[in-house]
Amino acid sequence: MAATPGDKIRKLTLLSAAQASDPQEFQAAQLIAQSWRQLGLDVDVRGLPRPQLSDVVWNNRTKWDMTMWRMVGRPERSDPDEFTFNLYNPATIETGYNFIAYNNPDFQKIAQAQRAETDREARRKLLYEAQDVINRDQPYLFLVYPKNVLAYDQSVWKPESVVEQSGIGIRCFWTFLRAEPAGAKRDMICNAAESMIAINPLYISGAIDSWVTELVWDRLMRVGPDGLPQPWAAEKVTQVDPTTIDVVLRAGQKWHDGKPVTVEDVVFSFEAPATSDKSPMYKPFVGNIASVKATDDRTVRFVLKTPSAAFTTSTLAKINLVPKHVWAPILKGLEGKPENAETVQEEQPVGSGPFKVARFKLNEEIVLEANPDYWEKPKMDRWILRIITNTGAALGMLPRGELNFLTDYRGDPKLLTDMAKQNPNISVVATTDMGFRFVAPNERRQPFDDARFRRALSLAINRQLMAAAAWNGFATPANSFVSPALPYWSKPGINDLKADMSEAKKLLEEAGYVVVRGKLHYPEGVKETLDAS
Repeated sequence: MAATPGDKIRKLTLLSAAQASDPQEFQAAQLIAQSWRQLGLDVDVRGLPRPQLSDVVWNNRTKWDMTMWRMVGRPERSDPDEFTFNLYNPATIETGYNFIAYNNPDFQKIAQAQRAETDREARRKLLYEAQDVINRDQPYLFLVYPKNVLAYDQSVWKPESVVEQSGIGIRCFWTFLRAEPAGAKRDMICNAAESMIAINPLYISGAIDSWVTELVWDRLMRVGPDGLPQPWAAEKVTQVDPTTIDVVLRAGQKWHDGKPVTVEDVVFSFEAPATSDKSPMYKPFVGNIASVKATDDRTVRFVLKTPSAAFTTSTLAKINLVPKHVWAPILKGLEGKPENAETVQEEQPVGSGPFKVARFKLNEEIVLEANPDYWEKPKMDRWILRIITNTGAALGMLPRGELNFLTDYRGDPKLLTDMAKQNPNISVVATTDMGFRFVAPNERRQPFDDARFRRALSLAINRQLMAAAAWNGFATPANSFVSPALPYWSKPGINDLKADMSEAKKLLEEAGYVVVRGKLHYPEGVKETLDAS
């Protein structure tokens, strides 16, 4: 007897960045919607400016169906722990990275175990297992690992001083610190395709924002161009025993307001997100710290709850050093209020990094000046970021000298490579990102609470076509939170998920979904309530 259908599945809305600012993402969303319509779904693609998209997804977590999203390559993500532990952590469902509300206790056990496993091979086996669970559950529908295709004017910047960081590319801390002028021009003029959200050391507010944060606020360690952590604001980092780490602070460091950087500032920087709910995004990165104390005027001792293979990369190279004299009063003023530190924008941000904030308008331009007191002073005078939301306009500014470093390009990479062929001053560098693009289905809402439904959606996506069409070949198909840019940790074969529309339809049928007059309905007896809880 034929199955009796439940309610018809409503029209689903797939959010995306606006076409002008991210044509690759928008085109990918259109391709996805076309595929899902073949399953009997009504799908609408809605493009939004990135700040508005971020506000909807982060701050209105029950109000949307699906969104195109990205996790970008950042130095501290050279270790897979951040994505493994933080993205799917139930503790971050309400205010942190787990905005899709995925909750699988079995996965959490694996994620926690890999953090504590200090044997490298044993840890890799756990990470392979974690990738298998995510492949089965499909909480994210991974799409591609993009290649960061960027360019600069080599008549302005000496090519040998431009650094390509593993899994990130030439748009990195090391380039911005060490790029050497080739002539009289000493300002690096960069671009971003979307407005910034905030300049805030206690808020992981977006990809563009992180470029500025890394330059203004320092960290005890930095992940080097080779992907390995190295002491930075720390002169020395010593593993005393499996759960004890001593950090010696580099002498003579100053905040941008002239006050000295002290061990009390270091302790505060790690205690602030751990002891309150005012910095929810950073809290998971300090959750394994049992205590942090100054043992003399330059040494801080960290005692961990359990051994951690990733502590130096995922915590010491992640947490921004913040001035206690600035942020302690701010956090005190937030006590008893619903707002947290993420709502704060300093009029004059104060860090201790290699650049100082000279002026900023988040939707127009950010100007940083080289910090003359920094122990490794930048080679350039100023780092200028201009917000240019039209990709074509940004591309045209490079040969005219209105930009001399194209730090954000989301258009057709062939246009950029063709430009370089015509202009010998333009140098193009393409690097496979350790980050990824994906569709995030909101598991708070039906039908995305059903893993079988999510897997059917995933099987219907032609990632090979998407990489070729939307990214013009400058991307590789993805099916894991571990990029092939991290070859030791990426499970072989995990990204070989092929589009199979017949299998997707079969999976839906086996799960009880019914097609009536070309439209997909829930299984028998299922009423649509939106709220999956």
